[in-house]
Amino acid sequence: MPDVSVIVIAYNDAERLPTAVRSVLDQTLQSVEVVIVDDCSKDRTFEVAQELAAAHPEQVRAYQLPENSGAGGEPRNVGIGHARGRYVMFLDSDDVLELNACRNMVSAAEETQADMVSGLCVRLTKDTRNEKRNEWYPWLYSTTRTLDSVAELPDLFVWDTLSTNKCYRRDFLVDNALRFPKGMFYEDLMFIAEAYLAAKKITLIPNQVYFWHVYEQAKVKSVTNSRHEMRNYQHRLEIHRRIDALLDQHGMEEMRAAKDVKFLKHDLVLHLRDLPFRDEAYRREFAEVSLAYLQGLDREAYGKAAKIQAICAYLLEKGDWDNLLPAVDTLIHRDKLSSPLVQRDGRIYWCDEHLDDPFGREVLDVTDLGYHQKPINKLFLRNELTEYTESDGTARLAGRITNPLEIVKPGDTLTAELEFQARRRSLQTFVFPVTTLRHDGESLHWSTTADISSKLRPLGIIDSVWDVRVNLTVNGVRTQTRLTVEQSDLGGGALPVKPRLTRLVGDHIEPHPTAKGHLAFRLSTKGDTERIEELLQRGLQGKPGRLVKSGYRRAKELRKTLTSGDTKLRLYHEVYSRLPVKKRTVVFESQLGKQYSDSPRAIYEEMRRQGLDFQAIWSYAGIPKDFPKDAQLVRRWSLPYLKALARAEFWVDNQSYPLRLAKRPETTYIQTWHGSALKKMGFDQPNLKAKTRQQQEAQQKHLDRFDHFLVRSEHDVRTLAKAFRLKDQTLLRSGYPRNDVLVQARQREEEAGSRVRGPLAEKLGIPADKTVLLYAPTFRTSGKESQFALPFDVERFAEEFGDRFVLLVRAHYFNHVVLPPNVAGKIIDVSSEHDVMPLMELADALITDYSSVMFDYALLDRPMLFFTYDYETYVHEDRGTYFDLLEHAPGPVFRTEEELHEAVRNLDSEGREFCDARKRFVAEFGEYDQGNAAQSIVQQFFSRWSR
Repeated sequence: MPDVSVIVIAYNDAERLPTAVRSVLDQTLQSVEVVIVDDCSKDRTFEVAQELAAAHPEQVRAYQLPENSGAGGEPRNVGIGHARGRYVMFLDSDDVLELNACRNMVSAAEETQADMVSGLCVRLTKDTRNEKRNEWYPWLYSTTRTLDSVAELPDLFVWDTLSTNKCYRRDFLVDNALRFPKGMFYEDLMFIAEAYLAAKKITLIPNQVYFWHVYEQAKVKSVTNSRHEMRNYQHRLEIHRRIDALLDQHGMEEMRAAKDVKFLKHDLVLHLRDLPFRDEAYRREFAEVSLAYLQGLDREAYGKAAKIQAICAYLLEKGDWDNLLPAVDTLIHRDKLSSPLVQRDGRIYWCDEHLDDPFGREVLDVTDLGYHQKPINKLFLRNELTEYTESDGTARLAGRITNPLEIVKPGDTLTAELEFQARRRSLQTFVFPVTTLRHDGESLHWSTTADISSKLRPLGIIDSVWDVRVNLTVNGVRTQTRLTVEQSDLGGGALPVKPRLTRLVGDHIEPHPTAKGHLAFRLSTKGDTERIEELLQRGLQGKPGRLVKSGYRRAKELRKTLTSGDTKLRLYHEVYSRLPVKKRTVVFESQLGKQYSDSPRAIYEEMRRQGLDFQAIWSYAGIPKDFPKDAQLVRRWSLPYLKALARAEFWVDNQSYPLRLAKRPETTYIQTWHGSALKKMGFDQPNLKAKTRQQQEAQQKHLDRFDHFLVRSEHDVRTLAKAFRLKDQTLLRSGYPRNDVLVQARQREEEAGSRVRGPLAEKLGIPADKTVLLYAPTFRTSGKESQFALPFDVERFAEEFGDRFVLLVRAHYFNHVVLPPNVAGKIIDVSSEHDVMPLMELADALITDYSSVMFDYALLDRPMLFFTYDYETYVHEDRGTYFDLLEHAPGPVFRTEEELHEAVRNLDSEGREFCDARKRFVAEFGEYDQGNAAQSIVQQFFSRWSR
């Protein structure tokens, strides 16, 4: 009896069957047999199977169904009936097993006595240039583990629905009468659901076991590549209904709910993507087939799916094609905004329809996506192609660009251009002006003619595909759009073109929609296309083609090499650092180039105030908005940036210049740092303590670049200096230059008995009679991307306190927040303000958590509130703190939203109660902040540069 029977099913696959069988015969586990089951193929598949059986009579047997079953289930059932091994595995004829798959899975089954063992499946797209690789839900297989029930890991049941990356005890299959549905697509889903629920033990192993080969360009599509067929979708829904019934029988409500989420996030999405290319009859049938199943889904599942997935499912259920098809465009291109949106009651909704339905209102609410806060250049707008015609080598194109919330106003200055760009980047681009562009409320209409035949000149071999874009400029600000095509046949023919190198690839160019629905053009030929294709392949494989392609590859590789990090480092160390240091040159940087702020700014402005003669260079990351105009600006990590650092006499920053850049001995590095420490830093952090000696030495080497390190108290000496292992002679007990404005503001208030708010209040539109609160939390890593979800209901806060207070929200520079429009004027996002110092000077009180702004704001001697809603997690599960905030906080500490509201109501009394605590806090943590730090630093290092 063999250890494993591998059942290989095949249909019209004579060419690939031997490779699949060979992957079994070559297994490192020798005791295996192959059971080939042919689903009544029309080609030589069964003959090939018989030949393999004849060549390996001890290991291979071949069977054939009398008639085609129409799916993969029945052939596998026949294979189970003929299997003799103690274990059973399944393999499709176009896939292969990993070399050690059988050994690893059997070993795990024997060791754990599991009914089934599952390993990692890897999808390989075979007809892509680099054989695109995609691991199948790898988080499930991060480590070896055994489950006594699939209920212990619902994600396994919900997401890994393959039957092929698993090994089953044959007795388990027989005893539970486990068989695949006959004649149904997606037979795996039903079979594996029953197997999961029947198994008393399931073992997962982190090993790769199965390579799933995908052929996207195949003439005969597989089930997964023929989702546009209605029968395909009908079968999927029927299988889902059966699985739902099975879960209901087992009383597994949570599993059913999780499966509903997966249906919205995965199964439905796969079919929705094809809808823009289907006719009205198909769409109508699709909606009718979907309706009953969508109505049976758990409504809570919509809230757990991505917002656009939920929107598409809801609009499909409503049969609202006018809003659904644009939504599908966003579903395919997540960054694209395809709806004009609508604002109602201070919230933003995907569309104006269905808002009378409470559930629809909830699903269609897209306020938290922050579309309303984005400028035009940060929006990727839908641009629907509405017209395409051709005449005498010229194409006429027209389109409609979505104008969300009328971000483009009627009086704005508009220009646009039509751009053809070769798919292979860094090659040619051809631009045609858009001749007509008009504003029409929710959309912008444009049209133009492009003399493609005369002006577009492809090379002819390496630029056979051309993408089309419309670049829209609004009041001098540019945004780029792609042309969305909603019909597979544009109705146009091919336009003649004259390639520069050869007409072998083509002498015409014709429009077509890309796989994701965007307009593109491709080179084509007229005449005997098969003959031309043969000549093309011969040419590309021959000497001329090889020369062109190798030249392109060399140029591309050279460009990549010249701009790579390693090349830049070599330039910095071997070229720029050998140039003489430029005297009186200072490179300033704040928050890794993200801001013009903090102590580097304070020192720079003091140097300008004193009229010193020096060359100032500021680094920036992103867009250099609001950086000083009287300084040279260099983009971080650019060659000018590296050259400037290599030749500068001084470096001044508050975090760190790139760690891999060595500092020259002739350069003086003044590290101002960006805040005193509550949370543990440097080598006091558990993760750094756990590093090897070599890793710690490398980290210390970066820190040893500091020639001077600014501290504002002996607390900094005990914490930061110790954590960074800095020598005492490196420390400058000067206070922070950035805090001079706070100390001076307090002194002015004490002398005058009142204070003036200054221009920032007017800029932000804050009425004089409103109390200003600043909410400045510390950095948060949770949440998708860098969005920080505020830990309280901002609409409720605005409603209760908006008549007396204005709340300024200042997120950490690694985070961003989204505020609904209905809190405008009452709650203001000030995260884009470079410098937090003017915000602190403006605020009447501070709300924070663990942020180092607490140490700075205390210098103003104004009320401080500490909203530590996640205290236990932050203090005990994160990297730890230097002191107990509950004991030292110079203001009330609380954890709930209700307590926050109560503290705001009692702000005045809280301020008086903690007056002495604030003074003690400043004495302990800000003793060197005397209001003259910038002047002191300039006097010590730069005063000799007087004109």
